[in-house]
Amino acid sequence: MEVSNLEVVFEDNHLIAVNKRIGDIVQGDKTEDTPLSEKVKKFIRIKYHKTGNVYCGVIHRIDRPVSGVVIFAKTSKALSRMNQLVHDRQIIKHYWAIVKDLPPKPKDNLVHYLLKDEQRNKVIVSRIHKEGYLRAELNYELVSSANMYHLLEIELITGRHHQIRAQLSAIGCPIKGDTKYGFPRSNQDASICLHARSISFIHPVSLQTTTIVANPPDEKLWNYFAEQLIDVPE
Repeated sequence: MEVSNLEVVFEDNHLIAVNKRIGDIVQGDKTEDTPLSEKVKKFIRIKYHKTGNVYCGVIHRIDRPVSGVVIFAKTSKALSRMNQLVHDRQIIKHYWAIVKDLPPKPKDNLVHYLLKDEQRNKVIVSRIHKEGYLRAELNYELVSSANMYHLLEIELITGRHHQIRAQLSAIGCPIKGDTKYGFPRSNQDASICLHARSISFIHPVSLQTTTIVANPPDEKLWNYFAEQLIDVPE
């Protein structure tokens, strides 16, 4: 199991956060590929020379083709308190998304209703509430543009399955590489250009305001946008 290139972006006695690589899965699934949670356990075991079981609680997940910040709990107390923050929507998540088409407005609040199609692992989007559909809300803002592509910053208000991917597609802005939601072609590395840029919350033990930031993948288009925004405060 490879852990040498695990990019840890935050760690204390209670939490550990990593910059998830494209293709990693956060938690075990039917593919039986080694999940990020197990890689984090091995990292902790090696770093602290632990011989017994290592605790690593999964707080949240991001999709396999998505990169960015993922936080794990190192204690059951931290997991319980972070889960409560998630439940109370006290965790602020910002994402970066690269799209080809300009959104209808430079910034907007989007509200849709989503229904998960389990068989296709895809969500169906409705602009009006229907039975079985869950409310999805986010804010987006256009923050930079290149010749052919545009960078949107998204603040996630609710945390639904494939929410950002589906909602941006619904306004005519499918994410680059996301063929499942309408982009015409895939990226060579099987990624989609969606990155969990930052997470902010009140630390469950120290009670300090904590913001964790992860850089996007080292790739030409991502690098271009990152350079444009290097002096923009989080």
